[in-house]
Amino acid sequence: MAVNLKDIFSGNMNVPQSEITLQSIRDDAMRLTEQQNNENAGLFIVKPASEWIKQAKTRPIPKMLFGQLWFENELCILFADTNLGKSILAVQIGNSISKGEAIKGFALEAIKQPVLYFDFELSDKQFEARYSDNFINNYLFDRNFIRVEINPNSEIPTKIDFETYLNQELERTISNTDTKVIIIDNLTYLRSGTETAKDALPLMKHLKALKAKYNLSVLVLAHTPKRDLSKPITRNDLQGSKMLINFCDSSFAIGESFTDKHLRYIKQIKQRNCELIYDADNVGVCEIAKPSNFLQFEFVNYATEKEHLKVPSDKDKERRKQEAAELKAQGKSNREIARQLGVSEGAVRKWLKQN
Repeated sequence: MAVNLKDIFSGNMNVPQSEITLQSIRDDAMRLTEQQNNENAGLFIVKPASEWIKQAKTRPIPKMLFGQLWFENELCILFADTNLGKSILAVQIGNSISKGEAIKGFALEAIKQPVLYFDFELSDKQFEARYSDNFINNYLFDRNFIRVEINPNSEIPTKIDFETYLNQELERTISNTDTKVIIIDNLTYLRSGTETAKDALPLMKHLKALKAKYNLSVLVLAHTPKRDLSKPITRNDLQGSKMLINFCDSSFAIGESFTDKHLRYIKQIKQRNCELIYDADNVGVCEIAKPSNFLQFEFVNYATEKEHLKVPSDKDKERRKQEAAELKAQGKSNREIARQLGVSEGAVRKWLKQN
């Protein structure tokens, strides 16, 4: 027999005391509270796998924000070398979500919604230049697209460093606007050093904590150190890659095509919500164009990454061998040389033996 708790406490029904009593309800409540406290005690949350699945079934299935490259509730990293168009693509993605209109070649499943774009790269005038026709006929962004930049007149509170203050203001802005989609351009502004695990770990922990606390979808832009442009892009090309890649949910990169200076290719580096779609055999090739007043990536086709890589000449090979020898003479380790030249340690050892 179904029992209504309101009826029990109001005395409107006869409930066999052997079945349900006020004390038994209190005991059950205490038992459930104790169970929850035990689950959440200390660093770990411990419960049977079936309970995890039961809990997960109450959450919505993540929707695509930018094809299979970025899903809802993911902390995603977009990385590339300087001047390859990271900011251009990031604004285009934010604009797409804010209008509820997909970018050609990349599905959008999420509904139209506000997007917070933290711009630590461009001034307002530089931003206008990109989204106007020579400073006239400005592009009309949806009001859902909210751009944020640093206030040059703000004063950092005493007894607090800039990075801590920045993180506090980042969270305050997210909380005040109640926005669920966040784009940060770029990572190096949030923390001056991300090359080592020591520097990268606190930053990633902070971003993951914000994501969990406010149920966010976060896209963070990052740079690559110097790399060998004849080699495929890998997770090792992300500055501070080992720790950053380990802690993010997904990641994709922009590569430069050596077939045409206007072409870029987009390659998937990590994904947990689906299989890798845009791998080395199927990169998305785009052209940077400005048909009117909106600088953007225009999808061209799919291709293999190999088609767009630089073919090194004999002169290039000899120059790199010489650079490796010079760095070794300066006391650099093989690992440091490999990182600086954007090659493997095995290649460095081989070059040094040949000199």
